[in-house]
Amino acid sequence: MDVFQTMRFFMAVAQSGSFTAAAQLLDTTTTNVSKAVSSLETRLQTRLINRTTRRLALTEAGTRYLQRCEKILDEVREAEQEAGTAQTNPAGRLKIHAMSAIGNHYVIDAIAQYRERHPSVLFDLTLTNRLPDLLEEGYDLSIVLARDLPDSGFVAQRLGITYSILCASPAYLHNRGMPDTPGSLATHDCLRIVNTVMPVQHWVFEGPEGVETVDTPESPFHVNTADAMTVAITRGMGIGIQPVASAAAGLKTGALVRVLPAYHFEELNLYAIYPSRKFVDAKIKTWVEFLKNCIPGLLAADEKIAQSSIKA
Repeated sequence: MDVFQTMRFFMAVAQSGSFTAAAQLLDTTTTNVSKAVSSLETRLQTRLINRTTRRLALTEAGTRYLQRCEKILDEVREAEQEAGTAQTNPAGRLKIHAMSAIGNHYVIDAIAQYRERHPSVLFDLTLTNRLPDLLEEGYDLSIVLARDLPDSGFVAQRLGITYSILCASPAYLHNRGMPDTPGSLATHDCLRIVNTVMPVQHWVFEGPEGVETVDTPESPFHVNTADAMTVAITRGMGIGIQPVASAAAGLKTGALVRVLPAYHFEELNLYAIYPSRKFVDAKIKTWVEFLKNCIPGLLAADEKIAQSSIKA
């Protein structure tokens, strides 16, 4: 019998005044109660209860031990209740990861909206362009772009599909002209995003003739995030890859122009990944459901802006 159980048996005897009454309260036998209390006294090497054939009385040590037991078991009950409400009441801190462009353009806004509904949930957000080790790095959830996911045993909820496009500034295109085929990029300054998501030396397009691969020329500029690339493109440094999420605002204002609008890069799935399907914490469950309701609409709105370049 574990320590907490023997404490409960001892408290039942002390509070009811007899082994028989304690046994009835605990739905067990008087013998089991007597053995539990005797075992507890043996382990403590202290007499807790003086017994006679007619009555019981706590010793001084027993009185002090009872007070301690009541406090300890109250705290255990509170801890169990608090842990139990984690399944139903969103509260506490969520440590989440997101890829940079998705995080900057979708996730931060989603967090702000989510916290209007659940202000007791706090967020630690990390933005990196890689697939993290959720368990090793202690993340509750990761939001990533990938064609496919490795078999990790984690739960993956697909939030939507997106892709990247080529963009340039109006000034660059005025000076250098608009390429009309992927092959004509060889005469342009092609800026490269260098990370685990974006292609580097070979750009693989999906267009009217199917899949087409081109080797990009030596690049005058490398950077590791899409939003940094947006700045470089806007400043007229060349033609660069932009996730639709990063390009949408610039396309809408005219600061960016879509290059080769009939072509785009490989479609990628947007996933929310978390470690377990069983006993999912309420804050994780409600956050994932919120993303599933929120993100598709944001993706569709930016997709519409990107597609308008084709019609223009």
